[in-house]
Amino acid sequence: MIQAIAAPIVNSDSSHKQPTSLLADASKRLEKALRYISISEDTIARLSYPKASLSVSIPVRMDNGSLKIFTGYRVHYDDTRGPGKGGVRYHPHVTLDQVQSLAFWMTFKCALLDLPFGGAKGGIIVNPKELSKAEVERLSRGYVNEIADFIGPDRDILGPSVYTNSTIMGWMMDRYSTIQRQLTRGVVTGKPLSLGGSQGRAQATARGAFYVIEIVLPKFNCIPQNTTVAIQGFGNAGATLAKLLFDAGYKIVAVSDSQGGIYAPNGLDIPRVGEHKYSNREIKAVYSRDTVSDIVEHRTITNQELLTLDVDVLIPAALENQITADNAPDIQAKYIFEVANGPISSAADEILNNRGIEVFPDILVNAGGVTVSYFEWVQNRNGWYWTLEEVNQRLKHKMAAETQKVWDIAQTNQIDIRTAAYVHGLKRLGEAMDATGTRDYYTSD
Repeated sequence: MIQAIAAPIVNSDSSHKQPTSLLADASKRLEKALRYISISEDTIARLSYPKASLSVSIPVRMDNGSLKIFTGYRVHYDDTRGPGKGGVRYHPHVTLDQVQSLAFWMTFKCALLDLPFGGAKGGIIVNPKELSKAEVERLSRGYVNEIADFIGPDRDILGPSVYTNSTIMGWMMDRYSTIQRQLTRGVVTGKPLSLGGSQGRAQATARGAFYVIEIVLPKFNCIPQNTTVAIQGFGNAGATLAKLLFDAGYKIVAVSDSQGGIYAPNGLDIPRVGEHKYSNREIKAVYSRDTVSDIVEHRTITNQELLTLDVDVLIPAALENQITADNAPDIQAKYIFEVANGPISSAADEILNNRGIEVFPDILVNAGGVTVSYFEWVQNRNGWYWTLEEVNQRLKHKMAAETQKVWDIAQTNQIDIRTAAYVHGLKRLGEAMDATGTRDYYTSD
């Protein structure tokens, strides 16, 4: 069913009691940004609620003949600047609150990058590792069956996220096209190239983050060869970014996945780690063979240990709320780049800011994915496809331009980078919402 959200996330009316949730925590960043920009009351009111939330039950016939019901969600947070855009994640801990928070972040991400999209997100409560490929396909197609009236190339565009990939996006596009009785490539991005996908989309999140890092670190006089990096999360984004940084000369000293990680003070051989992860689906044993262990001094570590290593750059590229008020005092990195969505709680933010640790936020750092998704959507609509070089050049130009604007806002107002990013996105959202009419417009003579 489609339901309204019971309480606002921005305290524009003290008569409402805010819930304690991931979404409420995410909104605290918005409240801080409001101190540095003049925004109409209408804009604040409209951003206080997700536009619509859909909860669906997805029946799936399992390989053994049994029927299992999965719960899925799709949230439209705001569509003032264009149709909703957001990924679909498959994870056992998906909640409606989480999906709403991700749609909230996507709203600001698209505005910050000046993309003609609003914010949306979806998810299914499932551990895809426990399903066969055929069961995952039936689940993916079943999800689209249930949300088909809620999405579309001019309403809400799906994309890959945690534990979803180009193959799953292809299934979703195919199912939606069957329902509509016409080929509708623009309803999904992150598709296989043979089904209308874009060159560079699979690496876009990591490449966009790499461009931000390459723009920012020279401002602090950081030289790649002298800069140590730890990356939590070795999925598509984390592994790709590790390779890009390794090739650029950065010293990657630690990486981890959901099973744990490895730490080598003298630096890891990232191509070897990547090969091992691909072959064995874990990285902890990558240096277990004598021939390699003799060469590389290393030790196995937990994900939490990785976060507190003494490194120059920390990159959380896993899930939400990895750095909280409990472990923020132990963080030793000088610079944090959020490749995951919401890896740092608002309480941890305050601690890190007070300690002088520079945090570069998710709505900027990981925006490469949605930017190239926009490129894919444009290519689908035009029927004209770009080369990899063209895609990467357009992405680099976009990331560089908006990173510099956020940096300038932070310097001008003497505020942290996250707040500057929200100020930048909020300004564009406010302009779009005000263009539809505000109280001042309707009450003026």
